[in-house]
Amino acid sequence: MPRDRSSLLFVGLAGFFICNALIAEFIGVKIFALEDSLGIATFDWYLFGETGSLSFTAGVLLWPVVFIMTDIINEYYGRQGVHFVSLLTVSLIIYAFGFAYLAISLAPASWWVSISQERGVPDMQAAFNVIFGQGMWTIMGSVTAFLIGQIIDVAVFQQVRKITGEQMLWARATGSTVISQLVDSFVVLYIAFVLGPQHWPISLFLAVGTVNYGYKLIAAILLTPLIYLAHHLLDSYLGAERAAALKAQALGQ
Repeated sequence: MPRDRSSLLFVGLAGFFICNALIAEFIGVKIFALEDSLGIATFDWYLFGETGSLSFTAGVLLWPVVFIMTDIINEYYGRQGVHFVSLLTVSLIIYAFGFAYLAISLAPASWWVSISQERGVPDMQAAFNVIFGQGMWTIMGSVTAFLIGQIIDVAVFQQVRKITGEQMLWARATGSTVISQLVDSFVVLYIAFVLGPQHWPISLFLAVGTVNYGYKLIAAILLTPLIYLAHHLLDSYLGAERAAALKAQALGQ
């Protein structure tokens, strides 16, 4: 087991990053109404000739955490650290969905199918299929958008850092997220719902993508103080000298 604090920290950050991404993928099948969840009046948006309310996948609860983790890993472990964790995350997401599809294909026990009828679930096998059997187009769109977004995030983050140095943490953290998620928000929808079997019209694609990006933009701004808090805690954990050395090495990549 590694005893160096920077190694232990990387393992911890990577594990938390992957855990959040995996959970976000699996709970993303649920669409929730933000207004009803907050108990506020429905906000009816009108964009590109389309109308709708503020409905999002449940995955948006966790993706902002992934954005923060990306910037933290980028700050201390650089481009290589983020690329390694991102590729590992995508591999494990595909691995997890592979076993989910395998579990779906298993013949259900006859008594289990109707075990939750009293709780309003007449067919557990059908419910299991719907929850865990996300379409291949959705999975492809999600992991492709995730990888592209991570590559852009790393590049923008490091470029801003080279210009600002150790100052203006908010600029490189928020700025990289704002740009990378602009791409991510539209790529995932385009692959999953325009190229996919639903064949969304371009107007709906642009409207929903804009609303989703607006949410991510607001979340990135609101979570900026947490990035400062995380840096303070990690610098204290590593020690000022070791933290500075890691950051310098990360920038040198």
